[in-house]
Amino acid sequence: MDLKLVTNKRTFTEHSFWDFKGKVDYVDEWFLMKSPVSLLFLSILYVLFVFKLGPEVMKLREPFKFRSIIILYDLFQVAYSCFLLLLGSRLIISYGLLGSSCLMDKEDSRWLVSTGIYYYFFAKVMELVDTIFFVLRKNYRQVTFLHVYHHCLMMWGTWISLKYEPSYSLIFLGTINSFVHIIMYGYYALSAFPDLNKYLWWKKYITLMQILQFMCVIIHAAVNYAYSGCPPSYTILAAILLNGLLFIYLFAKFYVNSYISKNKLNSNSISIDSVANGSVNKKLD
Repeated sequence: MDLKLVTNKRTFTEHSFWDFKGKVDYVDEWFLMKSPVSLLFLSILYVLFVFKLGPEVMKLREPFKFRSIIILYDLFQVAYSCFLLLLGSRLIISYGLLGSSCLMDKEDSRWLVSTGIYYYFFAKVMELVDTIFFVLRKNYRQVTFLHVYHHCLMMWGTWISLKYEPSYSLIFLGTINSFVHIIMYGYYALSAFPDLNKYLWWKKYITLMQILQFMCVIIHAAVNYAYSGCPPSYTILAAILLNGLLFIYLFAKFYVNSYISKNKLNSNSISIDSVANGSVNKKLD
């Protein structure tokens, strides 16, 4: 048997977690996938800029507008999310929501699943730009723990999954998330036009879609583990369930604080104003 053919064959390989060799050999050759060092450097730089360097630089500066750049960026994200949605939908239509057999045992399907996860991972890297825009525009109220944690976790979670367990069970997660991002970035692009803001009444429903998304992902992961021909490992299952529940809590809390509590506060303010105006009118009478 030709040893060269054996060593070059694209197969699963068994390695230690700490030697940074991926489960599938060719994944190690892709950009940012060789080792976690580059991604760790990027993450540290991201967090430092968002919480320290960026605010310091912008302290004595006027906020940047970036209107045209942001519109182009949002439209690009919509287009890229459409591409991911199409890619994921084709895989799900071909192999089912759960996968009747272990697709990672077959070379062609293994390649399709791995590349699909990598495209999704690259989307998570590009989405860090969202926070950079917030800082440079001095929209610090949008740089929340939920926002930064969500971006970092999705990026690292996808990297680790692709590197050490490129499972078909992740395709559904990426597909439904890409659909939500089409709506979300579409909203962002439209909101850049002041004349259209009065028509963008559906902002709060994006948050509800995100909550529903995590519920669907949790249910899918549990069913996938129980009935799939190639279930995810305990590690992947636990990561999806725990972080899915955490995101549901954080997004639900954001929804309540941003919409329900604010509406109650506005309603109370109107009532107080009405009483005050009524009192003034009586005094004037």
